[in-house]
Formats: sequence, C-alpha cells, structure tokens
Amino acid sequence: MSPAASAMTLTDKHKVAKILEEIAGLLEIQGENRFKCLAYVNAARAIEEFQGDLLEAAREGRLKGLKGIGQVLADKLTELITTGRLEYYDRLTAALPPGLLELLAVPNLGPKKIKVLYDRLGVASLGELEYACVENHLVELPGFGKKTQDNILRGIWQLKRHRGQHLYSEAHPVAEELLAALAACPAVQQQAIAGSLRRHKEVVKDIDLLASSEDPAAVMGHFVALSLVEKVEAQGPTKATVALTAGMRADLRVVAPEEFPYALQHLTGSQEHNTALRGRARELGLKLNEYGLFQGERRLPVASEADLYARLGLAYIPPELREDRGELEAAAEGRLPELLQEEALTGAFHNHTTWSDGAASLEEMVRAAQALGWRYIGISDHSQAAAYAGGLQVERLRQQQSRIDELNRQLEGITILKGIEADILPDGSLDYDESVWQSFDFVIASVHSKFKLPEEEMTRRVLRVMENPYATMLGHLTGRLLLARDSYPLDLGAVIAAAARHGVLIELNANPQRLELDWRYWRQAAEAGVMTSINPDAHNTESLRHVRYGVGIARKGWLTAAHVLNTRPLEEVRALLARRRPSGSQPAPSRSATTPRGR
Repeated sequence: MSPAASAMTLTDKHKVAKILEEIAGLLEIQGENRFKCLAYVNAARAIEEFQGDLLEAAREGRLKGLKGIGQVLADKLTELITTGRLEYYDRLTAALPPGLLELLAVPNLGPKKIKVLYDRLGVASLGELEYACVENHLVELPGFGKKTQDNILRGIWQLKRHRGQHLYSEAHPVAEELLAALAACPAVQQQAIAGSLRRHKEVVKDIDLLASSEDPAAVMGHFVALSLVEKVEAQGPTKATVALTAGMRADLRVVAPEEFPYALQHLTGSQEHNTALRGRARELGLKLNEYGLFQGERRLPVASEADLYARLGLAYIPPELREDRGELEAAAEGRLPELLQEEALTGAFHNHTTWSDGAASLEEMVRAAQALGWRYIGISDHSQAAAYAGGLQVERLRQQQSRIDELNRQLEGITILKGIEADILPDGSLDYDESVWQSFDFVIASVHSKFKLPEEEMTRRVLRVMENPYATMLGHLTGRLLLARDSYPLDLGAVIAAAARHGVLIELNANPQRLELDWRYWRQAAEAGVMTSINPDAHNTESLRHVRYGVGIARKGWLTAAHVLNTRPLEEVRALLARRRPSGSQPAPSRSATTPRGR
C-alpha cells in the first residue's frame, strides 16, 4: 500500500479482483445477460495483471485505459479503491440470501449451477448444499448428475477445512485416531478425549486430548511428530496445540498419573458445570481444581472420576450431562437417569432408498440393517408432494410395498415396516387419500418447504398435522442444519404439549447435520410424556450408523431406553405405532402378500 493510502481504501489488487469476480457471479445468478457478467470477469483479469499503484491510478483517472474497462467500470473501481466500499456490490449482495455468495467459493460449482440449485431446490447456503448432495438431490437436476454431485461435495469438504467449527461427526473420528496414536507411545499411561467432544456437543471448535505420563517430553515429541499433524502452533513441556491435516485444531495436555482423574474432569467441562462443582467442594470445606481435590494443603487421592464425584457426595455424572442443568442436584439426591445405550436400539424408521432419493436399494438397506443386528427397519421414502426428491406417486408406492411384502416372506431375522416421509403442506395437511394412509405401518410427517412462515403460522401448520390420526411421528421438527441453517420459528412448548396430547412421537433425527430436536428440549418432552424414535434419516447403507450420534444427543437430553420407541421388541413397536389409527384401519401384516388398496 502506498503512503498516501488510508485505512478506508482498498488497494490489494487480489481483493479488488475477487470482488469483481463475485459481482460477475451474483449477476449471473440473478439472470443478467452474459456480456455484462463477462465484463466484470475481464475487468478482474485486468486488475490482477495491473503492475502499478492502484490507488494512484484511480485518483488520476487512469483505470479507464486498462483493457476491458470502460467509463462505468472505471467509476465503480475508483469508488471501491478510494473508499474501500462499492455501493453497487452492497446492493447486489443484499438482494440475495447471504449464503449464496459463499457458494461461489465452492470448487467445481459455478454461478449457473448455483442458480439452478437456488431456483429448483432452494439451496442458499453451504450447509444446505452439502445436505442436498448427501441426500442425492442433485443427481436428477439438469446439468448435474452423480459425478458432478460428487465433485461438488469434495469441493465443499475442501472449503470447510478452513472453518473454525466442526460437526461432532467430523471431529470425533479424528479424535479417536489421535487417541489411538497416543496410546502407541510407550511413555503414555492413560489417554482420553476431553472437552465438548466428550460431552457430545453437536458442534465443536477443536479436539481436546489428555494423557498421563512420567515422561511428558517423550509424549510431546511423539504427538507433534504424528502424520496427522500439519503444523505445530504452540508447544511447551506439558501442552501442545497443533493444526491437523483434517482441517481442525487439537490441544494435548500431559499430566502426572495421579493428576489424571482431576484433569479429565476439569478439561471435560463444561465451564458452568465445573463452577457449580467447585462451589459444592467449597461448601464441604474442600478446594477443587484441575490438579486435585484438596483438604487444606493435602490432596485427597482418587482413582477415577467416579471416585472424585463420590468424594463430593455425588453419584457419577456422565460427561453428556455436565452442562449445569440440574445434574448436580440429581446426583446428590440419587435421581440421575440410567441413560440410553446404543446397544438398546432394535431398529429405526426414517430410511430412504432408491425408490425416492436414497443411494442404496431397498434390499441393500435391509441387509445393512440386518448386519447391524436390527430386528426391523422402517422404509420411509418421500411422499408424492416431494417431487424434488423423487416422491412416490401412488402406483410406484404400490409397487414398493409389494416388493416389501416379497422380501418379508423371504428374509429371516428382520422385518421391513412400511412407512413414508410425508411432506407437511403449508396448511398442515398431508398428500395422499385415506385409503393410501391405511397401507402404512407408520407415517413420518416433515416440513420440507416454506421455512419462512411466521411463527404463528408454522406452529399452526405443525399442530394441525398432529390431528391426523395417521401421522405417527414428526420428522426433523425444527428444520435446522447445523452450521448452515437456523431452525424455523416454532412454538416448541405448544408442539410438545400437542404431541403428548395426541400421542405423536417426535423423532430424534440422528443425521449429524441435524441432530434435532435440540438436546436442550428433550427433558421437557420426556417429562410431558412424549416418546421419541432415534432415526438415522439414512440415504445410504453407511448412514444407518448415524443412530450413534442420535444416542449421544438423547443422553445429553437425559433420555433413557423407556423414552425411545426403537428400543422395544417388534410386537410392542407395532402396537405403539398403531395406537392412534382409526379402528378398522390397521395395515395388513408385513409378512402377507396383501398390497395397498387403490384410490
């Protein structure tokens, strides 16, 4: 920058060129003619190639002479360079959802494709685009296809490497790999994941690791030399911070073996839980910190976190509950619940196949569920209103259900339940006739459109669908996409109360980009008598395993096996699914050859 430049100028030619390129992209997304878009692309190239002082050239009116830059563009460039802002650019960005600008940075994705995605699927942010790719929604769009979808998804992952927050599902496998690498160090005696990842927060900033050793220098040397480490950002005798090749940061603390339980409790957090726990220690005449529990100057020996909590007169508090939301009081009074375990799950309901927008066939999904030890699997492809996702018209639905009957006669050890994920239309209605609803074992009712309705209208929409006796459960209730899209406005208190009144389940959607209902609401729902089902929202065989993420959120929400439908044996599941249906409208048994009745 020249001495004459001020803080209000923009003289970095790369940044100026980037803004011109973004203007070209925004114009193309808005449908402007290609020549106008191309003018900004050419101007960006001219600025990149410019060798002189940009500020000086702008002030002296010499930009017009650059190749491809006429008077109109020169005036805009002068405004941008001399003031640091461009009103025209601000107007363009304000006219479109802010996330669309972010999409321009995705490799393998240009403005034309962004326009198609926005117009056809309503994709307006990076997270929404990733979700659409994972759910296979781009394959049938004009100009896309499977290969393009895969390339875009790789581009998203490349872009996300430089972000500061990460989904639990992205960070936890990396943390486990680091933990295994630590365990291979001979100097390490104990090792553990700590921090928000151990508490199963749905979004984390980094990975916290703890190890105990008599030789911390050896552990530090081993850790910073791991192939997973891209850059060492800080290193001391007992602590290191590194940037990982996976695009996230990790912190390692090394403590003496006798300090390990105290440090693990402290580093797991949360800060609010730790503050409350220190307060309880003070009430008992003790002092608690990351180095120990002290009576005067004497550290009280403990062998584990459970011993530490017992010293404070508390039952062991699982990491997921350590959020200062009543867990200390419950632990003191013996009221902590026996939290759900993944092994308790006997099946799941929200699963898609190639009959709509899934990537695996019906047979492949069933075999994968069987390999997981499930006793049943619910198939819930999209209903006919979801044309964007290959929603099933009645005739195709009949064909699918006939195939399910055939498979149920052939297979041993697993039962396929017939379901559908039905769009909740804006007025709260669903999109088949009653004769079709009678053919299902269960119906998941979900909002997939019109997210911006006012809270009162959205709430009325969801309340109305629960009056339909065929609506078994509400799918991904609040519509959020983690790190991508906020929940739509909804009176959750009213919805939970209505679900309890009508006997409608609220699913815990285990898709790692959703993980909703948010864990903060599950105690309220459970106390109101609402049952849940932990559903993977699977679109391929591997994502059936997403139920593990749902279990973590259920545990954070204080849920036990008794609160979760898909911990029950099949016959009890059938009875609970059918309890709201009108008498005489029970579906045909899944092992018969009966097909749905026509319209």
